[in-house]
Amino acid sequence: MIEHLEKYALIKESQRGFVKDKSCLTNLLIFMEEVTSYTDSGFPVDVIYLDIQKAFDKVPHCQLISKLKAHGITGNIVRWIEHWLNGRKQRVVINGYLFEWINILSGVPQGSLLGPLLFVIYINDIDDYVGSRILKFADDTKIYNKVNSVEDIEIFANRLGSIDFMVKRMADVV
Repeated sequence: MIEHLEKYALIKESQRGFVKDKSCLTNLLIFMEEVTSYTDSGFPVDVIYLDIQKAFDKVPHCQLISKLKAHGITGNIVRWIEHWLNGRKQRVVINGYLFEWINILSGVPQGSLLGPLLFVIYINDIDDYVGSRILKFADDTKIYNKVNSVEDIEIFANRLGSIDFMVKRMADVV
């Protein structure tokens, strides 16, 4: 899967987490270089930080599978991932009382090697909805823009509204 994603450059340049030759440090260096350039040129910068609470737990399996297929990951690999994700169950035990088992319809298994890669694929297209500069380290996202005018601030705010649906969709998943 990684070879396929690298060969066709499918993971957006903005993703700096869980990607070869990219890191939290390269994320910060790119951000600091661009913001410094803007401010040195006399422009203020608007920055918004997003951190989706329990993001790895909220990836809807059906949407993830669709995104895998859209990235050209098909055949036995996508079927294996579907089988790996489907059929998971969980239950709560409090003071010895066992609650009913429930099906898990979302989330990528944490502590696995595949989980972070699946999350990166799922969140990959957030760039398409922003229209501003964006840098991601897994689920931690910085969206920023230099400000030339009041109109720039309004455009930036409107673009952020366009990603609201994605964040809400993830927040609604249990």
